[in-house]
Amino acid sequence: MTLDRAYELFFDVVLGIQGIVLFLCLIRSIIGPSVPDRIVAVNMVGTNTIAIIAVLAVRLGESYLADIGLIYAMVSFLAVVLLTKVFMGAYIEKKIREREKEAEKT
Repeated sequence: MTLDRAYELFFDVVLGIQGIVLFLCLIRSIIGPSVPDRIVAVNMVGTNTIAIIAVLAVRLGESYLADIGLIYAMVSFLAVVLLTKVFMGAYIEKKIREREKEAEKT
């Protein structure tokens, strides 16, 4: 077995493992159990996708894939920040409504 073939096999195994992890993170992002768990799972999906793009860049020898990975990292980061801000806004509104209901009872 040549060294090039060993690298190809290694990258194929890494891509397979990353694919399995990506699938498990997708399942976690769908079933929850809570909103913060889903947000973390979405973040992990983005991170795994970036790792897959990086491995493919090395495996295929295409340098433009590294640029795509960087762009995807920025978009993924912004998406997670946006999801977190939306969740925090909804959480704060829920707490305010709960306090108002408690104040009305007394």
